[in-house]
Amino acid sequence: MDPDVDLHVPAQRTELHLPFVALVSVGGGLGGVARYGLSLLVPGTLGLFVINVLGSFLIGVLMGLVPRPLVRAFFGVGLMGGFTTFSSYAVGGTVFLWLTPVFAVLAAFLGLRVTR
Repeated sequence: MDPDVDLHVPAQRTELHLPFVALVSVGGGLGGVARYGLSLLVPGTLGLFVINVLGSFLIGVLMGLVPRPLVRAFFGVGLMGGFTTFSSYAVGGTVFLWLTPVFAVLAAFLGLRVTR
């Protein structure tokens, strides 16, 4: 799969403008709200683990289904970026520190395979 934007191509660098930033921002806000809601249902370290693995699976599904760069930016970077909590998963201890990345990568791969 090719990247959405190749920053080595000058014409593609100019495409990163207000619509892209706006979509990522709105998606990130909605993803954060969704993360908070799920953390109320599954609190604590287990909740962080579930959120990260589910988010990674959904990233795989979305990247397999959504061909348009701006839509991928909204869902993949924005919504799922705001939903997953990789910046805070380390608080769960050593076991989750190792399990989260492994299961997240496997879930993203599975999500992509399911959509193809």
